[in-house]
Formats: sequence, C-alpha cells, structure tokens
Amino acid sequence: MLGLTLPVEAVDPADLTVTEALANDTIWISIIKAVLILVFLLTSVLFAVWFERRVIGRLQERPGPNRHGPFGLLQSVMDAMKLLFKEDITVRAADKVLYIAAPMISVFCAFLIFSVIPFGPTTHIPFTDVHTPLQLTDFPVAVLFILACAALGVYGIVLGGWASGSTYPLMGAVRSTAQVISYELAMGLALVTVFLLAGTMSTSGIVESQTDRWWIWPLFPAFVLYVISMVGETNRLPFDLPEAEGELVAGFMTEYSSMKFAWFFLAEYMNMINVSAVAATLFMGGWHAPWPNSWPGAEMLNSGIFPPIWLILKIWLLMFVFVWIRGSLLRFRYDQFMKFGWKILIPVGLGWLVFFAVGREAFAAWGRDLNVYDAVAGLVAILLTIAVISFVRGEPVPEPEPEPEELDAFAGGYPVPPLPHQTLPPSPRSGRTVEASAGGSDPEGDASA
Repeated sequence: MLGLTLPVEAVDPADLTVTEALANDTIWISIIKAVLILVFLLTSVLFAVWFERRVIGRLQERPGPNRHGPFGLLQSVMDAMKLLFKEDITVRAADKVLYIAAPMISVFCAFLIFSVIPFGPTTHIPFTDVHTPLQLTDFPVAVLFILACAALGVYGIVLGGWASGSTYPLMGAVRSTAQVISYELAMGLALVTVFLLAGTMSTSGIVESQTDRWWIWPLFPAFVLYVISMVGETNRLPFDLPEAEGELVAGFMTEYSSMKFAWFFLAEYMNMINVSAVAATLFMGGWHAPWPNSWPGAEMLNSGIFPPIWLILKIWLLMFVFVWIRGSLLRFRYDQFMKFGWKILIPVGLGWLVFFAVGREAFAAWGRDLNVYDAVAGLVAILLTIAVISFVRGEPVPEPEPEPEELDAFAGGYPVPPLPHQTLPPSPRSGRTVEASAGGSDPEGDASA
C-alpha cells in the first residue's frame, strides 16, 4: 500500500521438485538434453550390436568379432557403413509413401521413450549457474506415455509389412499385431502394482520412491512378468515371430534394404535399450546406487557423475539377459506363443494384481504393518502359483494308443504321407525283393572264387 516491495527469498534449486526444476529449463537446455539422448542411443546401438555378437560367440565357444579395432569394437561401424552404401531397392508393387514412412515411424517412437527416463537428480552444470534434472521431461502419466509410444511403434512394422506388397512381409505384420496386443496387456498388468506402491505414474516420482528399497524385491513376480513381456514386445528370440527367418525369410523386413532396413534394425535395438531402461527405472531404483541411503558413502554415490553410471550399468545388465536368452532358447511355434501370452501371462498378471491389492487393503484394515506384507507378498505369490500349477496338472493320465489304421496313399489321386496313427500297406514288391535277394548269387563272391 505504501509502494514498498518486500524482498523475495531466493529458492534453493535443490529444494525444487523435478517438475518445477524442469519448468525452469530454457529451450537451449532442452535441445542440448535431446541431442545428448540421441547421441547416447545411437552409440548404445553400435555397442549393443558388438556386445550381442561377442557374448553369443562366447556362449557358443567362438571368439566373435575380433578383427576390426580393439576387441572387434569397430565391427559395428563397418556394418553401419555397409548398410549406408548398399543399393537402395524399392519394390515396384509397394505403396511408396507408407513403404518409406514405416521405418521412420518405428525409429521416431523408439526415440520418444527415453525423453522421460531420469538419468539423475537435479544437478549443477559446471561453470554455470544452472541447476537442472538429468531428464528431458516428465509429467504425472509418464509411464502411460511410454506404453503409448511402445504401442505406436508397432505401426511401423504393420505398415512396413502391408506396404511391401508381398506375402511374407504381410504375414509378419499380422503376427506383430497379435504379438503386441497379447504382450502389451501382460506388461501393463505388471506395472500396475508399481503404481500402487509408488503412488505415482511419474518416472522421477517412482525413482524417488525407491530411495530405501527397490521395487524388484516386493514386486518380484511383476518384475519377472515384465521381463518376459519386454522380450515379446521387442520381437526378440524366442518371440521373434514377425521376422522368423526360418519361416518368413525375414518377415516384415523381407523387402527392405540399405538404410530403410538399417532404420528397422536401429529401432529394434533402441527398443531393447528402452525397455531395459524402463525396467531399471521402475523396478531397480533407476539412478540410485545399489545400497540404501543409510549406508556410509551413499550420498556421494548418488550425486555428481555416479547416477548416470548406475543407470547405464543396470541397463546393460538387462541387455545381457536379452542376449543370454537369444543364445539359449529356440523360437516358439505361433500357437505356443499365443497360448503363452493369453493363457499364462495375462491370468498370472491378473492374479498377482488382485492378490497384491486385496492383501494390502486387508493389512491396512487390520492395522498391520504394510512393510511386512510387501516383504513376503512376492514369495507367497510364487509359492501359490507353483501349488496351483501342480494341483491343476496332477498326475498325467496315459492315453490309450489308437489302433493303427491302414492308409491308401493314392485314394485321392495324389500320394499323401501317413499320419502318426496310420500305416501304409506292405509293398507288393517287398516279397519278391526279399526272395530275389535270398536266392540270387553274389557276383563279387563268384569273381573272387
């Protein structure tokens, strides 16, 4: 009223929430963060190709890439240059616009997911007065944004298979549609219990909620369910049905070459890194060090350059799981694949969600300690699942073998092979052949005599 202004106290940047700190970022800081994420993803893909070939080589007792550069590290660069300079062929029967746009859609959706992955807390940029979180952006439904980008990425596969104007790519595209619908549901069910414990769907909020303990321990069944679903989501062995080289040549990528093929290749490996980063963020503490904050040295190891290092180490631990699975398992048949998704993963996810939510509500109503329930819920759920499976299966009842049925292979005019319960009639020449071989002379024996 007297024309005086009260002094405004300076706010400590460390006291700001991640959302408030991100709101203070300038456009240039956001651009720098986006460029750094892009460089990180591209570099990680080059390393992932070398890493996968090297690990599988060791699993199969062979050296793997070891010629170009130290330990063969430049082999991925050579492969990228080869794809860059290969002839770019466009199929004559293809829909040109969608044929070119499909790999771009896959890569663009893969880039988007890392925009909400936190690499660390609010950090002071050296030689400046700027404090900013090591994260491009965040909002209250960031995990739903991740699921949406993962679901949109399949449009690149579907459109690429359909626009190629060929049979095998179309079959791969149809398989991919069924695969994403099946395994997106299981993945979403695995993440609901994380939201229940963390009380938020913000990625930075979920990481902050794991300061004292990681959610992998109380939510171990959900973590296992997510890991299986993320392998199916990224079309990797044993769930690589959209590609299936043994059945569909190369699946949805059959008619692609040069850089368009490289974009699909890039999107696949970026999606592996993305889902590994999501698993590390939601279940393994994100950028937190692998011990509680109450331990000595935790404050130092959760600040500075250490948080991004912890996150990257957790991502590559999960990437090793991807490679390990590929080097160990065979591809599912399509019927096995669909049965596993709809009859096993989704019922188990629903059962775990109901068990965990009802149990927590019951413990809260009884005034019990929820930390005790969280500690034992995962173990109890695993034991109950094993007991139910054992009870449902029981002792296998041997089925009586059907009487062999004689098949006339030429009844329809064309020879057909017999089924397992069918037998072919004896050949009319079999008796004559036996008699001839028994009563004939041995020309070599005669000659030797």
